[in-house]
Amino acid sequence: MRIEKIILVEDEEFLRKNLAHYLRGRRIDVAAVETIEEAQNYLARDNFDLMFLDLRLPDGDGTEFLKELNLRPSKPLIIIMSGFGSVESAVECMRCGAFDYLIKPFSNDQIEVALKKAEKFTQILKVNQYFSLHEDQETQRELLGKSRTVDRLRQLIRKIAQTQATVLIQGESGTGKELVARALHRLSPRSGAPFIKVNCAALPENLVESELFGHEKGAFTGALNKREGRFELAHGGTILLDEISEISLAMQAKLLRVLQEREFERVGGSRTIKIDVRVIATTNRKLEESVERNEFRQDLFFRLNVVPIHVAPLRERAEDILYLAENFAQRFVRKHGVAVRGLSADAERALLAHKWPGNIRELQNVVERAVILCEPDQPIEPDHLSLEPAATRVSNLQAANATTAGPSPNRPFVTLYQLEKQHILAALELCQQNRTQAAKLLDINIRTLRNKLNEYKSPLGEDASLASEELPAAESAQDFQPEREIFVRKSA
Repeated sequence: MRIEKIILVEDEEFLRKNLAHYLRGRRIDVAAVETIEEAQNYLARDNFDLMFLDLRLPDGDGTEFLKELNLRPSKPLIIIMSGFGSVESAVECMRCGAFDYLIKPFSNDQIEVALKKAEKFTQILKVNQYFSLHEDQETQRELLGKSRTVDRLRQLIRKIAQTQATVLIQGESGTGKELVARALHRLSPRSGAPFIKVNCAALPENLVESELFGHEKGAFTGALNKREGRFELAHGGTILLDEISEISLAMQAKLLRVLQEREFERVGGSRTIKIDVRVIATTNRKLEESVERNEFRQDLFFRLNVVPIHVAPLRERAEDILYLAENFAQRFVRKHGVAVRGLSADAERALLAHKWPGNIRELQNVVERAVILCEPDQPIEPDHLSLEPAATRVSNLQAANATTAGPSPNRPFVTLYQLEKQHILAALELCQQNRTQAAKLLDINIRTLRNKLNEYKSPLGEDASLASEELPAAESAQDFQPEREIFVRKSA
């Protein structure tokens, strides 16, 4: 991560001017001062990435200033400079929080080495802070399955992983697209570098650019400090743009430039930042159809679709259902500390008969619920799975469709609002309250569905922790526009 702002505290004029000139030649902003008081004034007004600090200054001791700096919540990395260096002095400074120690006179090569160390350390620090705030339980999960479909997918992943090509992973919600992306990173030459995930569907429209590209201090209300974006954090590694189809056309144009040029500017900034990242994108939509409807840029689609990967839904690889269920059962037995004797024959038949609209995520949640409900030292039975029989699902769908039929003498006439509400709630019931699947069934954006549920004051509009799906954070109606009204039908 590039060092952009440095404060240089040195009372010797010749050294101060020469070092400042060299650093500015590397396109670094430098504030060169000769006293601690001047340095404190700069630090009060702005944030700096790095400080070169002389130990002996006209108005104080550099070691004491170093101790004071370490009490600040936001402080630069500090490189000590001394013309009277000793082992004892170096040890004392490092103990007080110095990043490096240089003995005068030093060469430009030594400065270059120190800067590269600082840049590498800064990126590691920022990435660790990111992961501490975005813990992901799926990080260590493997791509499970023993079907031919999964075997072919693993072979394709191994082949693609060694390249630098951009990858577009398409498949229904819950099929394991993120696991495929993580496997591509883990098997690639970039495996030792960061893997940064961006859930495009969960980001409010007015924050997408800041999250992706970062912002400068004062770029907008609330931007109190400079912040690096996800692309900068992923430098040298891989960035996953999850649910890429959810970003707006305006952001698609900015993203296209990053994919083409591998450079961008932070929000509110003018400095061009170059990056080296591999881009992997996922979507549960057919982007070709989105392009035809002018909802997704064709040129961006071509840039993303260099190497396409399709992840098959669970219903198309039924031989994996029991294998996955057994693995999930073992995992949740360990997690919840319960004793379960596997799956009964009836439970296995029930699992195989289910259509799994929520795919692997739904299966995982069903098995976890069954493990919790099962009696100790007993096998899991169909009652523990709580799966709706196929016949019941069909009758519910027929009932839902009946509500959309025209008025009759025996049926009171309903308003368009009531009709729409009944249809949406019926779709949710059919999809076992999975909003992602219901939105797909209704052929609307999930944000539109969430907005309608909020309008009906349904708890599903606000609850972001449903066990049956991975839900993005709720957003206000002001943050987006629905893609279409539900009952505008295509002409025959």
